[in-house]
Amino acid sequence: MQPPVPFFREAGEGPSVICLHANASSSGQWRALMETLAPRFHLLAVDSYGAGRSPAWPRDRAVSLRDEVALLEPLFARARGPVSLVAHSYGAAVALIAALERPDRVHSLALYEPTLFGLVDEVSPAPNDADGIRSALAVAAAALDAGDPAGAAECFVDFWAGPGAWDATPEERRGSIIASIANIRGWANALFNEPTPLRAFSWLGVPVLYMLGSESPAPACGVARVLTPALPRVQVVEFEGLGHMGPITHPEIVNGVISRFLERHRPFHRADLLRMAVQASG
Repeated sequence: MQPPVPFFREAGEGPSVICLHANASSSGQWRALMETLAPRFHLLAVDSYGAGRSPAWPRDRAVSLRDEVALLEPLFARARGPVSLVAHSYGAAVALIAALERPDRVHSLALYEPTLFGLVDEVSPAPNDADGIRSALAVAAAALDAGDPAGAAECFVDFWAGPGAWDATPEERRGSIIASIANIRGWANALFNEPTPLRAFSWLGVPVLYMLGSESPAPACGVARVLTPALPRVQVVEFEGLGHMGPITHPEIVNGVISRFLERHRPFHRADLLRMAVQASG
């Protein structure tokens, strides 16, 4: 069998950046960042399993974060040289595993609230900071079982974005969210049962930008509390007044910080040689 091939958006020229989205979202959440960075970077924004135009979530087995990393292989093949990963929530959890799996390729990480809830359970078994999302996922799964996918989507979206967020979601966006919410048990399994221990992240030698919002729910903050001390080259940025969905609700603020981080850790690229040659000849 041929390995599954994800859908991805592509733009720009320069060092490669792969962008990974949150659950119940798609590669489209990174459009504004791609427009900002395209003059200086080669951008690849991917749809994960069951999102956007990528293959459906497999039904014959549990999907792990390593399966999501394997889905990125066509992007690593297309990327030029060292790769930076920009990622949000579930995508940021995938990015961390990708950095451990592909240390030969991953150059830097810009992460907004990775949701590796298993790390919270590893450090302190339940009851703990992950209980809120554990409960929300159970309620959403029960709604799915009762034939109410819209109710499941409302539970999930309101947990992460605040009460009333689902009611405020435009009608044209609801269909894709409802469709993706069918994967909610798979998301939970991948994030709570990821076997990588906390100590493994101390082996990451790449620079990491770890972003979080001051108004984010306890599970995201709990992951940050246990994970950031383990990262040897981490820069933590907390956005006052933002929540877990900051990259979507306030992209101009979050993208500015990401852009500056990528510029600061920009690997040298052949496009830079061409630019220098043009400047020298002028």
